[in-house]
Amino acid sequence: MLLPMLGLLAGCQTTTDVGRPSGRRSIHQEAMAALDQIRARDPSLEPLINSAYAYVIFPEIVTVAVGVGGASGTGEVYQQGQLIGYADLTQASVGAQVGGQKYAELILFRTEQPFLDFRQGSFEFDARASAVAAASGAAAAADYSRGVLVETLPQSGLMVQAALGVQKFQFTPIAATR
Repeated sequence: MLLPMLGLLAGCQTTTDVGRPSGRRSIHQEAMAALDQIRARDPSLEPLINSAYAYVIFPEIVTVAVGVGGASGTGEVYQQGQLIGYADLTQASVGAQVGGQKYAELILFRTEQPFLDFRQGSFEFDARASAVAAASGAAAAADYSRGVLVETLPQSGLMVQAALGVQKFQFTPIAATR
């Protein structure tokens, strides 16, 4: 069952080649559009974005699951409002789950330490347990957990799940992509 699942996920991957100028332009346009959509859906998020130590915007994460699940996506990393790099997200999960979906994800880092953990590759979490669905006023009521706030914006698909999983991240500084 694992091999067909991995094949299905590989066919749905949205990873953008940020090593090429066209890939960087594409991910930037998609990231800005997703961020605009999240902001429009939840205006209370704006002050949190402005006061965050850093944030990551994944414009499209694709998740596929049949018992065993996986997800992937590429995003932009900002510190104090400046683009400093890119991030790749991979997710694995296991449990009662079936379906597929696409969503955007915004991760806000309130302070330096969780962001340093993220940059060093030692940051991981189960976003389903920590995420807030983008909706008007949702961010105002949300609370940072371990210095991190996650907001998601469903785009398409349907996923039914009662599963345990983890998201892992790989950070690439902007200088390494040129």
